[in-house]
Amino acid sequence: MCGIVGLYLKNPVLESRLGELFEPMLIAMTDRGPDSAGFAVYGDEYDAGVKLTLQSDDAHYDWQTLADKLNDAFGSLDSWFQNANVAVLKLASEENKVLSWLVENAPDVRVMSAGQSIEILKGVGLPTEVAERYKLKNMRGSHAIGHTRMATESAVTLQGSHPFSTGMDLCLVHNGSLSNHNRLRDKLKRQGISFQTDNDSEVAAGYLTWRMAKGESLNQALKSALKDLDGFFTFTIGTRDGFAVVRDPISCKPAVIAETDDYVAMASEYRALADLPGIKEAKVWEPEPAKVYVWERDGAKVEAA
Repeated sequence: MCGIVGLYLKNPVLESRLGELFEPMLIAMTDRGPDSAGFAVYGDEYDAGVKLTLQSDDAHYDWQTLADKLNDAFGSLDSWFQNANVAVLKLASEENKVLSWLVENAPDVRVMSAGQSIEILKGVGLPTEVAERYKLKNMRGSHAIGHTRMATESAVTLQGSHPFSTGMDLCLVHNGSLSNHNRLRDKLKRQGISFQTDNDSEVAAGYLTWRMAKGESLNQALKSALKDLDGFFTFTIGTRDGFAVVRDPISCKPAVIAETDDYVAMASEYRALADLPGIKEAKVWEPEPAKVYVWERDGAKVEAA
C-alpha cells in the first residue's frame, strides 16, 4: 500500500505557491506510506543544455569539487546549488556526454533526474521529514508528483523510493504491482534503456521512455502500456509539458481527481485534496478503468484509451 499525489497548475499565478500547496498533499498520504517519500518538481526551466539532480549517500559530499571537475571537463557549467544531500546542476552540454562522464568519474553519485525542468528529491523517512529535508514548501514550479511508500515486499531503501525517471524530464509514481516487469526489463535493456534498481515501477517508467523515444505521444505511450503491462496499477506521470493519470482495467488501487480553472490535482485519497483552494467548487471524480487522462500546456485534454 502506497500513496500517490499530483498537482498540475493551469494558472501560472499559482506557480510561486506550488510547494506550499503540494506539501500538505504529500504529508496527507503518510498513513499509506510512512517508510519513505519522494517528489518531482517541474520548474526553473533550463534550455541551454541539461539540468541534473544528483544525490549522494554521504551527507558531507564535496559538491563544489564535483562542480569544478564538471566545469573543467565541459567548460559549460552555468550554475549549481546544493539542497541537503542533493545538488542541482545546469550544464550547457549534451546529456549523454555528461552522464557518461559521471559514470566514469563520480560512480558514488546517483543521478536522480535529467532534463530541462525536472528535479527529483526523495529519501527514507516519514513524508514530513523528507519534505522538510528538501524544503518542499518553498519550491516553485508548474507541476509536481509525489509518492509515499510502505515497503511490504522489500527493504526500506532509497532505491525503492519513487519517483522514478528513465528519460529526459519523464518520471512516474506507481501504486500497485506489475507481474511481467522482469521480462519487460530484459526487453527494454536490449532497446538501450538502463535501470538503477530492481523496482517494477522503474520498468514502467522505462517502458514509457522507450515508447516516446519511438515517436509516440504521452497519450499513445500510455495506451500501449495498458496493453503491454500486466498487473494492477495507478500511475501518475510527469513530463516537461504534461501530467497524466491512468489506472489498469481492474482499477483495484484507489484514485481521485479534482479539477478547477486553476489546477488539476490527483491523489490516492480525497483527504489529500481537501485543503486545496477552491476544492468545494472543483469537479471531482474517480478516474475510469483503462482510461488515459492527460493535461498539457497547450490545454486540458482527456482521451479514452
